[in-house]
Amino acid sequence: MPRPFRFGVNMLTIDSGPAWREKCRRAEELGYDVLLVPDHLGWPAPFPALVAAAEATERPRVGTFVLNAGFFNPALLAREVATTDALTGGRLELGLGTGYVKAEHDTAGLPFGTPGRRVDHLERTIGELDRLLGDPEYRPQAVQRPRPPLLIGGNGPRMLRLAAQHAEIAAFTGGRQAPGKPEGTVELLPPEKLAASVAAYQEYAAVRAEPAELNILVHQVLVTDDRRAAARDVAARGMGLDEEQALEVPTLLIGTPAQLAEQLRERRERYGFSYITVLDPFLEAFAPVIEELKGS
Repeated sequence: MPRPFRFGVNMLTIDSGPAWREKCRRAEELGYDVLLVPDHLGWPAPFPALVAAAEATERPRVGTFVLNAGFFNPALLAREVATTDALTGGRLELGLGTGYVKAEHDTAGLPFGTPGRRVDHLERTIGELDRLLGDPEYRPQAVQRPRPPLLIGGNGPRMLRLAAQHAEIAAFTGGRQAPGKPEGTVELLPPEKLAASVAAYQEYAAVRAEPAELNILVHQVLVTDDRRAAARDVAARGMGLDEEQALEVPTLLIGTPAQLAEQLRERRERYGFSYITVLDPFLEAFAPVIEELKGS
């Protein structure tokens, strides 16, 4: 049997406390299962935002999508994780990544280093979180034992191996730094490259006792009766995809709500993606798809 769908929304902005809480309640009302916050300078601080999200809602879990491990000392991060898990009643899912925007590290006065050094730091961080949060004497103590579920996001071989070894949720962004464009500008991987990443992950994960949940970040939800016209528009915007790729790639959803639901069923069958994350500008547009797939 395929793993049931779960739906998350990555929430990027806070206008005010009341508006944030109302947006979280609206996401719960629409059927989202996880309320997520990213980790970039100039955007909301993840942990207080998640505590507020949990206080405003009853059902959804809350999570980081994903923390920049380079911003954190592992011991201090363990304290944040345990406290947030306690304050949210054991609803936290911890997403971790290496960080990819050098300018943010420069602004924070933190070393950026090579990709290898960033993965090294992430690996040390995971080991320390496992050690500290798994210790029954550690304080403050998380509600979830031995620690909150771990999501790891990334594309490179070492990141895929880390996810296969440690994560309850393996996340695929399907994006990369766009060549020749300003730092932080993302272009989407074509379907065949994303499929290759998933295949590599599955090879690394073959020895797992229990399969992980697979997550995909959907960058745009384009509700339309004319899929091909929308795909042509995507191709014209320089996102790294041609028209045919835009119709096929799992990081885009294009079509009517019924077509979008069918695309997700097919991509769950082909790639294993059952945990679907959308960005909050598409909070309302994606809601009819959640209704279509309820219970499946």
